[in-house]
Amino acid sequence: MSEDVERESMEYDVVIVGAGPSGLSAAIRLKQLAAEAGADVSVAVLEKGAEVGAHILSGAVIDPIGISELYPNWKELGAPLETAVTEDKWMLLGPQGSLELPTFAMPGYLHNHGNYIASLGNVCRWLGQQAEGLGVEIYPGMAASQPVFEGDKLVGVVAGEFGRDKDGNPGPNYEPGIVLKGKYVFIGEGVRGSIAKVLKDKYGLGEGREPEKFGIGIKELWQVPDEVFVPGLVQHTTGWPLDEHTGGGSFLYHFGENYVAIGFVVHLNYKNPWLSPFDEFQRFKHHPDIAKYLTGGKRIAYGARAIAEGGLQSVPKLYFPGGVLLGDSAGMLNVPRIKGSHIAIKSGMLAAEAAFQAITAGRAGDELVEYDTAWNHSWIRKELSKVRNGKPLLSKYGTSIGGFLAMVDMHTTNIFNGFSFFGTMKHGKTDAASTGLAKDYKPIVYPKPDGVLSFDKLSSVFLSSTNHDENQPAHLKLKDPTIPVSVNLPKYGEPARLYCPAGVYEVLYDDNGQNPRFQINFQNCVHCKTCDIKDPSQNITWTTPQGGDGPNYPNM
Repeated sequence: MSEDVERESMEYDVVIVGAGPSGLSAAIRLKQLAAEAGADVSVAVLEKGAEVGAHILSGAVIDPIGISELYPNWKELGAPLETAVTEDKWMLLGPQGSLELPTFAMPGYLHNHGNYIASLGNVCRWLGQQAEGLGVEIYPGMAASQPVFEGDKLVGVVAGEFGRDKDGNPGPNYEPGIVLKGKYVFIGEGVRGSIAKVLKDKYGLGEGREPEKFGIGIKELWQVPDEVFVPGLVQHTTGWPLDEHTGGGSFLYHFGENYVAIGFVVHLNYKNPWLSPFDEFQRFKHHPDIAKYLTGGKRIAYGARAIAEGGLQSVPKLYFPGGVLLGDSAGMLNVPRIKGSHIAIKSGMLAAEAAFQAITAGRAGDELVEYDTAWNHSWIRKELSKVRNGKPLLSKYGTSIGGFLAMVDMHTTNIFNGFSFFGTMKHGKTDAASTGLAKDYKPIVYPKPDGVLSFDKLSSVFLSSTNHDENQPAHLKLKDPTIPVSVNLPKYGEPARLYCPAGVYEVLYDDNGQNPRFQINFQNCVHCKTCDIKDPSQNITWTTPQGGDGPNYPNM
Protein backbone atom coordinates (compact mmCIF):
# COMPACT_ATOMS: atom_id res chain seq x y z
CA MET A 1 0.00 0.00 0.00
CA SER A 2 1.58 3.26 -1.10
CA GLU A 3 1.58 6.11 1.39
CA ASP A 4 2.80 8.74 -1.11
CA VAL A 5 -0.57 10.48 -1.04
CA GLU A 6 -1.11 14.21 -1.15
CA ARG A 7 -3.67 15.37 1.37
CA GLU A 8 -5.18 18.69 2.32
CA SER A 9 -4.82 19.74 5.92
CA MET A 10 -6.92 21.60 8.47
CA GLU A 11 -5.48 23.19 11.58
CA TYR A 12 -7.00 23.46 15.04
CA ASP A 13 -5.80 24.31 18.48
CA VAL A 14 -6.74 20.83 19.71
CA VAL A 15 -7.59 17.71 17.72
CA ILE A 16 -9.30 14.93 19.66
CA VAL A 17 -9.45 11.33 18.41
CA GLY A 18 -12.56 9.61 19.72
CA ALA A 19 -16.00 10.91 20.68
CA GLY A 20 -16.25 8.87 23.86
CA PRO A 21 -16.75 10.33 27.34
CA SER A 22 -13.10 11.40 27.69
CA GLY A 23 -12.79 13.07 24.29
CA LEU A 24 -16.13 14.87 24.41
CA SER A 25 -15.54 16.06 27.97
CA ALA A 26 -12.14 17.40 26.96
CA ALA A 27 -13.73 19.29 24.06
CA ILE A 28 -16.48 20.72 26.26
CA ARG A 29 -14.06 21.79 28.97
CA LEU A 30 -11.81 23.54 26.45
CA LYS A 31 -14.77 25.55 25.18
CA GLN A 32 -15.98 26.32 28.71
CA LEU A 33 -12.56 27.69 29.65
CA ALA A 34 -12.35 29.70 26.44
CA ALA A 35 -15.76 31.26 27.09
CA GLU A 36 -14.80 32.14 30.66
CA ALA A 37 -11.60 33.81 29.45
CA GLY A 38 -13.15 35.50 26.41
CA ALA A 39 -10.72 33.54 24.21
CA ASP A 40 -11.16 31.54 21.03
CA VAL A 41 -9.97 27.92 21.01
CA SER A 42 -10.72 25.74 17.99
CA VAL A 43 -11.47 22.09 18.72
CA ALA A 44 -12.16 19.16 16.37
CA VAL A 45 -13.35 15.71 17.46
CA LEU A 46 -13.01 12.69 15.17
CA GLU A 47 -15.30 9.69 15.58
CA LYS A 48 -14.91 6.46 13.60
CA GLY A 49 -18.53 5.43 14.20
CA ALA A 50 -21.29 6.50 11.83
CA GLU A 51 -22.60 8.76 14.59
CA VAL A 52 -21.52 9.76 18.08
CA GLY A 53 -22.31 6.82 20.35
CA ALA A 54 -22.45 4.22 17.57
CA HIS A 55 -19.37 2.37 18.84
CA ILE A 56 -19.90 3.02 22.56
CA LEU A 57 -20.69 -0.02 24.69
CA SER A 58 -20.70 -0.23 28.47
CA GLY A 59 -22.77 -1.76 31.26
CA ALA A 60 -23.42 0.92 32.49
CA VAL A 61 -23.84 2.03 36.06
CA ILE A 62 -22.48 5.56 36.14
CA ASP A 63 -21.02 7.41 39.11
CA PRO A 64 -22.21 11.00 38.49
CA ILE A 65 -19.12 12.63 40.05
CA GLY A 66 -17.47 13.22 36.68
CA ILE A 67 -20.47 14.65 34.84
CA SER A 68 -21.35 16.74 37.91
CA GLU A 69 -17.96 18.45 37.71
CA LEU A 70 -18.39 19.07 33.99
CA TYR A 71 -22.04 20.16 34.21
CA PRO A 72 -23.28 20.74 37.79
CA ASN A 73 -26.78 21.29 36.34
CA TRP A 74 -26.80 18.12 34.25
CA LYS A 75 -30.26 17.15 35.46
CA GLU A 76 -31.76 20.43 34.29
CA LEU A 77 -29.94 20.04 30.98
CA GLY A 78 -31.53 16.63 30.43
CA ALA A 79 -28.51 14.32 30.65
CA PRO A 80 -29.83 10.78 30.04
CA LEU A 81 -28.80 9.23 33.37
CA GLU A 82 -32.08 7.43 33.28
CA THR A 83 -32.63 5.33 36.37
CA ALA A 84 -31.32 5.79 39.90
CA VAL A 85 -30.08 2.58 41.53
CA THR A 86 -32.65 1.31 44.03
CA GLU A 87 -31.37 -2.20 44.81
CA ASP A 88 -27.79 -3.45 44.87
CA LYS A 89 -26.98 -7.19 44.91
CA TRP A 90 -23.71 -9.14 44.72
CA MET A 91 -23.99 -12.90 44.28
CA LEU A 92 -21.78 -15.97 44.08
CA LEU A 93 -23.24 -18.46 41.61
CA GLY A 94 -23.03 -22.23 41.63
CA PRO A 95 -24.32 -24.51 38.84
CA GLN A 96 -27.91 -24.30 40.15
CA GLY A 97 -27.94 -22.21 43.30
CA SER A 98 -26.45 -18.97 44.55
CA LEU A 99 -25.22 -17.20 47.65
CA GLU A 100 -25.97 -13.52 48.12
CA LEU A 101 -22.91 -11.73 49.41
CA PRO A 102 -23.31 -9.18 52.22
CA THR A 103 -23.14 -5.74 50.62
CA PHE A 104 -22.77 -4.08 54.02
CA ALA A 105 -19.42 -5.85 54.49
CA MET A 106 -17.96 -4.28 51.34
CA PRO A 107 -16.12 -0.96 51.16
CA GLY A 108 -18.52 1.91 50.70
CA TYR A 109 -17.27 2.76 47.23
CA LEU A 110 -18.46 -0.63 45.95
CA HIS A 111 -22.05 0.29 46.83
CA ASN A 112 -24.09 1.55 43.90
CA HIS A 113 -26.72 3.67 45.63
CA GLY A 114 -26.36 7.23 44.36
CA ASN A 115 -25.32 5.97 40.93
CA TYR A 116 -27.40 5.78 37.77
CA ILE A 117 -28.13 3.07 35.21
CA ALA A 118 -27.92 4.36 31.66
CA SER A 119 -26.84 3.76 28.11
CA LEU A 120 -23.33 5.20 27.86
CA GLY A 121 -23.87 5.53 24.11
CA ASN A 122 -26.82 7.84 24.76
CA VAL A 123 -24.81 9.79 27.34
CA CYS A 124 -22.15 10.34 24.67
CA ARG A 125 -24.79 11.44 22.18
CA TRP A 126 -25.93 14.00 24.74
CA LEU A 127 -22.37 15.14 25.42
CA GLY A 128 -21.91 15.49 21.67
CA GLN A 129 -24.91 17.81 21.49
CA GLN A 130 -23.52 19.93 24.32
CA ALA A 131 -20.12 20.10 22.63
CA GLU A 132 -21.56 21.17 19.29
CA GLY A 133 -23.63 23.79 21.06
CA LEU A 134 -20.37 25.27 22.34
CA GLY A 135 -18.81 25.34 18.89
CA VAL A 136 -16.88 22.08 18.85
CA GLU A 137 -16.57 20.60 15.36
CA ILE A 138 -17.44 16.88 15.48
CA TYR A 139 -16.75 14.65 12.48
CA PRO A 140 -18.55 11.28 12.74
CA GLY A 141 -17.68 8.58 10.24
CA MET A 142 -14.11 9.90 10.09
CA ALA A 143 -11.75 7.21 11.30
CA ALA A 144 -8.29 8.43 12.30
CA SER A 145 -6.21 5.92 10.39
CA GLN A 146 -2.64 7.01 11.15
CA PRO A 147 -0.69 9.53 13.21
CA VAL A 148 1.25 12.36 11.57
CA PHE A 149 4.64 13.36 12.95
CA GLU A 150 7.02 16.22 12.39
CA GLY A 151 10.34 15.04 13.70
CA ASP A 152 9.65 13.47 17.09
CA LYS A 153 6.43 15.42 17.61
CA LEU A 154 2.85 14.27 17.00
CA VAL A 155 1.17 17.05 15.03
CA GLY A 156 -2.03 15.43 13.80
CA VAL A 157 -3.78 12.45 12.28
CA VAL A 158 -4.99 11.30 8.88
CA ALA A 159 -8.77 10.96 8.81
CA GLY A 160 -11.51 10.24 6.32
CA GLU A 161 -9.68 8.01 3.87
CA PHE A 162 -12.16 6.02 1.79
CA GLY A 163 -12.22 3.84 -1.29
CA ARG A 164 -9.16 1.59 -1.20
CA ASP A 165 -9.78 -1.78 -2.80
CA LYS A 166 -9.21 -5.20 -1.24
CA ASP A 167 -5.53 -5.08 -2.15
CA GLY A 168 -5.08 -1.68 -0.53
CA ASN A 169 -4.82 0.25 -3.75
CA PRO A 170 -6.88 3.39 -4.47
CA GLY A 171 -10.15 2.39 -6.16
CA PRO A 172 -12.27 4.41 -8.61
CA ASN A 173 -13.96 6.35 -5.80
CA TYR A 174 -10.85 6.83 -3.71
CA GLU A 175 -10.75 9.77 -1.30
CA PRO A 176 -7.35 10.35 0.32
CA GLY A 177 -8.76 11.94 3.44
CA ILE A 178 -7.31 14.98 5.16
CA VAL A 179 -4.69 15.71 7.79
CA LEU A 180 -6.11 17.34 10.89
CA LYS A 181 -3.34 19.15 12.71
CA GLY A 182 -3.44 20.47 16.25
CA LYS A 183 -1.20 22.33 18.63
CA TYR A 184 -2.04 19.36 20.81
CA VAL A 185 -3.60 16.02 19.88
CA PHE A 186 -5.68 14.13 22.44
CA ILE A 187 -6.01 10.36 22.02
CA GLY A 188 -9.32 9.08 23.42
CA GLU A 189 -9.87 6.01 21.25
CA GLY A 190 -10.92 3.73 24.08
CA VAL A 191 -9.39 0.36 24.92
CA ARG A 192 -6.52 -0.88 22.72
CA GLY A 193 -6.83 1.96 20.24
CA SER A 194 -4.72 1.53 17.12
CA ILE A 195 -3.12 4.99 17.23
CA ALA A 196 -2.53 4.80 20.96
CA LYS A 197 -0.78 1.48 20.40
CA VAL A 198 1.59 3.10 17.87
CA LEU A 199 2.30 6.02 20.21
CA LYS A 200 2.94 3.80 23.24
CA ASP A 201 5.52 1.90 21.22
CA LYS A 202 7.13 4.96 19.61
CA TYR A 203 7.50 6.91 22.85
CA GLY A 204 7.99 3.98 25.24
CA LEU A 205 5.01 5.11 27.31
CA GLY A 206 4.71 1.73 29.04
CA GLU A 207 8.32 1.55 30.20
CA GLY A 208 8.57 0.99 33.95
CA ARG A 209 4.90 -0.01 34.14
CA GLU A 210 3.27 -3.40 34.44
CA PRO A 211 1.88 -5.02 31.27
CA GLU A 212 -1.56 -3.86 30.23
CA LYS A 213 -4.30 -6.29 31.26
CA PHE A 214 -7.72 -6.73 29.73
CA GLY A 215 -11.05 -8.49 29.88
CA ILE A 216 -13.72 -9.04 27.29
CA GLY A 217 -17.19 -7.74 28.07
CA ILE A 218 -20.12 -9.17 26.11
CA LYS A 219 -23.48 -7.45 26.46
CA GLU A 220 -27.07 -7.92 25.40
CA LEU A 221 -29.98 -5.54 25.80
CA TRP A 222 -33.35 -7.11 26.52
CA GLN A 223 -36.82 -5.67 26.84
CA VAL A 224 -38.84 -7.60 29.41
CA PRO A 225 -42.44 -7.70 30.65
CA ASP A 226 -43.56 -5.80 33.74
CA GLU A 227 -43.75 -8.91 35.93
CA VAL A 228 -39.97 -9.50 35.80
CA PHE A 229 -38.85 -5.86 35.56
CA VAL A 230 -37.37 -4.34 38.73
CA PRO A 231 -36.52 -0.68 37.96
CA GLY A 232 -33.20 0.32 39.50
CA LEU A 233 -31.99 -3.22 40.26
CA VAL A 234 -28.22 -3.68 39.94
CA GLN A 235 -27.00 -7.26 40.25
CA HIS A 236 -23.43 -8.49 39.90
CA THR A 237 -22.29 -12.10 40.10
CA THR A 238 -19.08 -14.07 40.16
CA GLY A 239 -18.45 -17.81 40.03
CA TRP A 240 -20.32 -20.20 37.72
CA PRO A 241 -19.98 -20.94 34.84
CA LEU A 242 -16.30 -19.95 35.15
CA ASP A 243 -13.96 -22.12 37.19
CA GLU A 244 -12.03 -21.00 40.24
CA HIS A 245 -9.00 -19.84 38.27
CA THR A 246 -10.77 -18.12 35.41
CA GLY A 247 -11.61 -14.59 36.46
CA GLY A 248 -14.78 -12.80 35.49
CA GLY A 249 -18.40 -12.21 36.38
CA SER A 250 -21.66 -10.73 35.23
CA PHE A 251 -23.84 -7.64 35.44
CA LEU A 252 -27.58 -7.26 35.16
CA TYR A 253 -29.16 -3.79 35.25
CA HIS A 254 -32.86 -2.82 35.03
CA PHE A 255 -33.50 0.65 33.63
CA GLY A 256 -35.53 2.83 31.30
CA GLU A 257 -38.52 1.39 29.47
CA ASN A 258 -38.36 -2.17 30.77
CA TYR A 259 -34.76 -2.61 29.59
CA VAL A 260 -32.46 -5.20 31.12
CA ALA A 261 -28.79 -4.76 30.28
CA ILE A 262 -27.12 -8.11 30.83
CA GLY A 263 -23.47 -8.80 30.31
CA PHE A 264 -20.62 -11.14 31.04
CA VAL A 265 -16.94 -10.34 31.55
CA VAL A 266 -14.07 -12.81 31.22
CA HIS A 267 -10.58 -11.73 32.23
CA LEU A 268 -8.34 -12.36 29.24
CA ASN A 269 -5.53 -13.88 31.26
CA TYR A 270 -7.46 -17.17 31.24
CA LYS A 271 -5.33 -20.23 30.49
CA ASN A 272 -7.63 -22.75 28.83
CA PRO A 273 -7.42 -22.11 25.06
CA TRP A 274 -10.64 -24.07 24.50
CA LEU A 275 -12.68 -21.52 26.46
CA SER A 276 -15.19 -19.38 24.55
CA PRO A 277 -16.30 -16.24 26.44
CA PHE A 278 -19.34 -15.90 24.16
CA ASP A 279 -20.53 -19.44 24.89
CA GLU A 280 -19.88 -19.05 28.62
CA PHE A 281 -22.18 -16.02 28.51
CA GLN A 282 -24.91 -17.92 26.67
CA ARG A 283 -24.68 -20.77 29.18
CA PHE A 284 -24.75 -18.33 32.09
CA LYS A 285 -28.16 -16.95 31.11
CA HIS A 286 -29.76 -20.33 31.83
CA HIS A 287 -28.96 -20.10 35.55
CA PRO A 288 -32.25 -19.87 37.49
CA ASP A 289 -31.23 -16.61 39.20
CA ILE A 290 -30.58 -15.02 35.80
CA ALA A 291 -33.22 -16.62 33.59
CA LYS A 292 -36.04 -15.40 35.85
CA TYR A 293 -35.33 -11.80 34.84
CA LEU A 294 -35.40 -12.60 31.11
CA THR A 295 -38.53 -14.77 31.03
CA GLY A 296 -40.94 -13.53 28.40
CA GLY A 297 -38.47 -10.91 27.21
CA LYS A 298 -36.91 -10.19 23.85
CA ARG A 299 -33.25 -9.66 23.02
CA ILE A 300 -32.97 -6.43 21.03
CA ALA A 301 -29.24 -5.59 20.87
CA TYR A 302 -25.84 -7.24 21.19
CA GLY A 303 -22.22 -6.12 21.36
CA ALA A 304 -18.77 -6.74 22.81
CA ARG A 305 -15.67 -4.77 23.69
CA ALA A 306 -12.39 -5.17 25.50
CA ILE A 307 -12.10 -3.78 29.02
CA ALA A 308 -8.95 -2.25 30.50
CA GLU A 309 -8.14 -4.14 33.71
CA GLY A 310 -4.54 -3.26 34.51
CA GLY A 311 -5.44 -0.43 36.86
CA LEU A 312 -2.89 1.87 38.44
CA GLN A 313 0.11 -0.41 37.82
CA SER A 314 -0.50 -0.42 34.06
CA VAL A 315 -1.36 3.23 33.43
CA PRO A 316 1.31 4.40 30.96
CA LYS A 317 3.05 7.74 30.80
CA LEU A 318 0.21 10.07 29.87
CA TYR A 319 2.01 12.66 27.77
CA PHE A 320 4.43 12.80 24.85
CA PRO A 321 5.58 15.52 22.43
CA GLY A 322 2.40 17.03 21.01
CA GLY A 323 -0.26 15.02 22.79
CA VAL A 324 -1.75 13.03 25.65
CA LEU A 325 -3.70 9.84 26.36
CA LEU A 326 -7.20 10.03 27.83
CA GLY A 327 -9.47 7.64 29.69
CA ASP A 328 -9.50 4.04 28.48
CA SER A 329 -6.67 4.75 26.03
CA ALA A 330 -4.57 4.96 29.20
CA GLY A 331 -6.35 2.08 30.97
CA MET A 332 -8.18 4.22 33.54
CA LEU A 333 -10.83 1.75 34.72
CA ASN A 334 -11.72 0.85 38.29
CA VAL A 335 -12.03 -2.94 37.94
CA PRO A 336 -13.64 -3.82 41.30
CA ARG A 337 -16.23 -1.04 40.82
CA ILE A 338 -16.69 -2.01 37.15
CA LYS A 339 -16.74 1.69 36.31
CA GLY A 340 -14.65 4.00 34.18
CA SER A 341 -16.85 6.63 32.52
CA HIS A 342 -16.60 9.03 35.47
CA ILE A 343 -12.81 8.68 35.38
CA ALA A 344 -12.75 9.17 31.61
CA ILE A 345 -14.73 12.40 31.93
CA LYS A 346 -12.39 13.74 34.61
CA SER A 347 -9.27 12.80 32.63
CA GLY A 348 -10.60 14.71 29.65
CA MET A 349 -11.23 17.75 31.83
CA LEU A 350 -7.74 17.64 33.31
CA ALA A 351 -6.14 17.39 29.87
CA ALA A 352 -8.27 20.27 28.60
CA GLU A 353 -7.24 22.49 31.50
CA ALA A 354 -3.56 21.76 30.92
CA ALA A 355 -3.84 22.37 27.17
CA PHE A 356 -5.81 25.59 27.58
CA GLN A 357 -3.17 27.04 29.89
CA ALA A 358 -0.45 26.04 27.43
CA ILE A 359 -2.20 27.44 24.35
CA THR A 360 -3.01 30.76 26.00
CA ALA A 361 0.65 30.99 27.04
CA GLY A 362 1.65 30.64 23.39
CA ARG A 363 2.88 27.06 23.61
CA ALA A 364 2.31 24.30 21.05
CA GLY A 365 3.49 20.76 20.39
CA ASP A 366 5.46 20.32 23.60
CA GLU A 367 4.88 17.93 26.49
CA LEU A 368 1.84 18.65 28.66
CA VAL A 369 3.54 17.65 31.88
CA GLU A 370 0.89 19.68 33.73
CA TYR A 371 -1.74 17.10 32.76
CA ASP A 372 0.25 14.32 34.39
CA THR A 373 0.84 16.44 37.50
CA ALA A 374 -2.87 17.23 37.80
CA TRP A 375 -3.77 13.57 37.25
CA ASN A 376 -1.42 12.47 40.01
CA HIS A 377 -3.06 14.90 42.44
CA SER A 378 -6.62 14.11 41.39
CA TRP A 379 -9.25 11.83 42.84
CA ILE A 380 -8.65 9.51 39.85
CA ARG A 381 -5.29 8.37 41.16
CA LYS A 382 -6.60 8.08 44.72
CA GLU A 383 -9.49 5.93 43.54
CA LEU A 384 -7.31 3.64 41.43
CA SER A 385 -4.74 3.37 44.22
CA LYS A 386 -7.32 1.99 46.66
CA VAL A 387 -8.23 -0.90 44.34
CA ARG A 388 -4.83 -1.53 42.75
CA ASN A 389 -4.39 -5.04 44.17
CA GLY A 390 -7.87 -6.36 43.36
CA LYS A 391 -7.00 -7.76 39.94
CA PRO A 392 -3.55 -9.20 40.88
CA LEU A 393 -4.99 -10.94 43.95
CA LEU A 394 -7.74 -12.57 41.89
CA SER A 395 -5.22 -13.65 39.25
CA LYS A 396 -2.82 -15.13 41.80
CA TYR A 397 -5.17 -16.81 44.27
CA GLY A 398 -8.37 -17.47 42.33
CA THR A 399 -11.96 -16.34 42.73
CA SER A 400 -12.67 -17.44 46.33
CA ILE A 401 -9.40 -16.83 48.17
CA GLY A 402 -8.37 -13.99 45.89
CA GLY A 403 -11.77 -12.35 46.19
CA PHE A 404 -11.64 -12.52 50.00
CA LEU A 405 -8.10 -11.11 50.12
CA ALA A 406 -9.06 -8.36 47.69
CA MET A 407 -11.96 -7.34 49.91
CA VAL A 408 -9.70 -7.21 52.96
CA ASP A 409 -7.11 -5.23 51.02
CA MET A 410 -9.66 -2.71 49.75
CA HIS A 411 -10.91 -2.14 53.30
CA THR A 412 -7.30 -1.58 54.38
CA THR A 413 -6.47 0.86 51.60
CA ASN A 414 -9.73 2.71 52.20
CA ILE A 415 -9.13 3.10 55.95
CA PHE A 416 -5.41 3.86 55.73
CA ASN A 417 -5.47 6.20 52.72
CA GLY A 418 -3.96 3.80 50.21
CA PHE A 419 -1.69 1.75 52.48
CA SER A 420 -1.74 -1.99 51.74
CA PHE A 421 -0.05 -4.90 53.51
CA PHE A 422 0.51 -6.32 50.02
CA GLY A 423 2.24 -3.17 48.82
CA THR A 424 1.60 -2.77 45.12
CA MET A 425 1.33 -6.15 43.45
CA LYS A 426 2.50 -6.89 39.91
CA HIS A 427 0.57 -8.41 37.03
CA GLY A 428 3.45 -10.33 35.47
CA LYS A 429 2.52 -11.88 32.14
CA THR A 430 0.54 -10.34 29.34
CA ASP A 431 -2.85 -11.87 28.61
CA ALA A 432 -1.49 -13.41 25.41
CA ALA A 433 1.39 -15.07 27.28
CA SER A 434 -1.06 -16.51 29.84
CA THR A 435 -2.65 -18.80 27.26
CA GLY A 436 -1.96 -22.48 27.95
CA LEU A 437 -1.28 -25.28 25.48
CA ALA A 438 -4.23 -27.15 23.95
CA LYS A 439 -2.82 -30.53 24.98
CA ASP A 440 -2.96 -29.58 28.66
CA TYR A 441 -6.71 -28.89 28.68
CA LYS A 442 -9.86 -30.72 27.68
CA PRO A 443 -11.97 -29.19 24.92
CA ILE A 444 -15.18 -27.67 26.26
CA VAL A 445 -18.46 -28.91 24.80
CA TYR A 446 -20.98 -26.08 25.04
CA PRO A 447 -24.75 -26.60 24.99
CA LYS A 448 -26.52 -25.85 21.74
CA PRO A 449 -28.32 -22.47 21.96
CA ASP A 450 -32.08 -22.75 22.41
CA GLY A 451 -33.00 -19.53 20.58
CA VAL A 452 -34.92 -18.33 23.64
CA LEU A 453 -32.26 -17.48 26.22
CA SER A 454 -29.11 -18.47 24.35
CA PHE A 455 -28.10 -17.73 20.77
CA ASP A 456 -25.39 -18.26 18.17
CA LYS A 457 -22.73 -15.74 17.19
CA LEU A 458 -24.05 -14.80 13.75
CA SER A 459 -27.58 -13.98 14.91
CA SER A 460 -25.98 -11.95 17.67
CA VAL A 461 -23.79 -9.99 15.27
CA PHE A 462 -26.93 -9.19 13.27
CA LEU A 463 -28.33 -7.40 16.34
CA SER A 464 -25.21 -5.24 16.56
CA SER A 465 -26.07 -3.70 13.16
CA THR A 466 -22.48 -4.29 12.09
CA ASN A 467 -21.57 -3.41 8.53
CA HIS A 468 -18.27 -3.21 6.66
CA ASP A 469 -17.79 -2.48 2.98
CA GLU A 470 -16.54 -5.81 1.61
CA ASN A 471 -14.41 -4.12 -1.05
CA GLN A 472 -12.06 -2.41 1.40
CA PRO A 473 -8.88 -4.03 2.76
CA ALA A 474 -9.43 -6.22 5.79
CA HIS A 475 -8.73 -4.13 8.88
CA LEU A 476 -7.52 -7.22 10.76
CA LYS A 477 -3.90 -7.72 9.72
CA LEU A 478 -1.76 -10.84 10.11
CA LYS A 479 1.94 -10.15 10.58
CA ASP A 480 2.65 -13.66 9.25
CA PRO A 481 -0.23 -15.40 7.39
CA THR A 482 1.26 -18.83 8.11
CA ILE A 483 1.17 -18.56 11.91
CA PRO A 484 -2.52 -19.48 12.49
CA VAL A 485 -2.16 -22.91 10.86
CA SER A 486 1.52 -23.64 11.48
CA VAL A 487 1.73 -22.48 15.11
CA ASN A 488 -1.58 -21.54 16.72
CA LEU A 489 -3.55 -24.56 15.48
CA PRO A 490 -1.20 -27.33 16.68
CA LYS A 491 -0.13 -25.58 19.88
CA TYR A 492 -3.30 -23.83 21.02
CA GLY A 493 -6.14 -25.22 18.89
CA GLU A 494 -6.26 -21.78 17.20
CA PRO A 495 -8.16 -19.97 19.95
CA ALA A 496 -9.10 -17.01 17.73
CA ARG A 497 -12.15 -18.96 16.56
CA LEU A 498 -13.24 -19.21 20.21
CA TYR A 499 -12.28 -15.95 21.90
CA CYS A 500 -13.75 -13.82 19.11
CA PRO A 501 -17.39 -13.06 20.02
CA ALA A 502 -18.41 -12.33 16.43
CA GLY A 503 -17.37 -15.34 14.34
CA VAL A 504 -14.64 -13.41 12.57
CA TYR A 505 -12.07 -16.22 12.61
CA GLU A 506 -12.53 -19.75 11.26
CA VAL A 507 -10.36 -22.76 10.52
CA LEU A 508 -11.69 -24.47 7.40
CA TYR A 509 -10.77 -27.89 5.97
CA ASP A 510 -11.19 -29.58 2.61
CA ASP A 511 -13.75 -32.32 1.96
CA ASN A 512 -11.42 -34.92 3.45
CA GLY A 513 -10.93 -32.99 6.67
CA GLN A 514 -7.39 -32.12 5.64
CA ASN A 515 -5.43 -29.03 4.61
CA PRO A 516 -6.63 -26.52 7.18
CA ARG A 517 -6.77 -22.86 6.22
CA PHE A 518 -7.41 -19.77 8.29
CA GLN A 519 -10.25 -17.49 7.23
CA ILE A 520 -10.97 -13.95 8.43
CA ASN A 521 -14.58 -12.76 8.07
CA PHE A 522 -13.74 -9.14 8.85
CA GLN A 523 -17.27 -8.02 7.93
CA ASN A 524 -18.48 -9.53 11.24
CA CYS A 525 -16.08 -7.56 13.44
CA VAL A 526 -17.71 -5.61 16.29
CA HIS A 527 -14.44 -3.83 17.11
CA CYS A 528 -13.92 -5.48 20.51
CA LYS A 529 -10.16 -5.87 19.76
CA THR A 530 -9.88 -9.10 21.76
CA CYS A 531 -7.88 -10.69 18.94
CA ASP A 532 -5.22 -7.98 19.12
CA ILE A 533 -4.89 -8.69 22.85
CA LYS A 534 -5.32 -12.45 23.29
CA ASP A 535 -3.69 -14.00 20.20
CA PRO A 536 -0.94 -16.13 21.83
CA SER A 537 1.48 -15.44 18.96
CA GLN A 538 0.64 -11.71 18.89
CA ASN A 539 0.20 -12.08 15.15
CA ILE A 540 -3.08 -10.14 14.75
CA THR A 541 -3.16 -6.35 14.57
CA TRP A 542 -6.48 -4.53 14.76
CA THR A 543 -6.61 -1.36 12.65
CA THR A 544 -9.45 1.01 11.84
CA PRO A 545 -11.65 0.18 8.84
CA GLN A 546 -12.91 3.08 6.77
CA GLY A 547 -14.97 5.57 8.74
CA GLY A 548 -18.53 4.73 9.68
CA ASP A 549 -18.04 0.99 9.34
CA GLY A 550 -18.52 -1.41 12.23
CA PRO A 551 -21.35 -1.75 14.74
CA ASN A 552 -24.12 0.77 15.23
CA TYR A 553 -25.18 0.26 18.81
CA PRO A 554 -28.62 1.54 19.89
CA ASN A 555 -29.06 2.24 23.64
CA MET A 556 -25.85 0.34 24.51
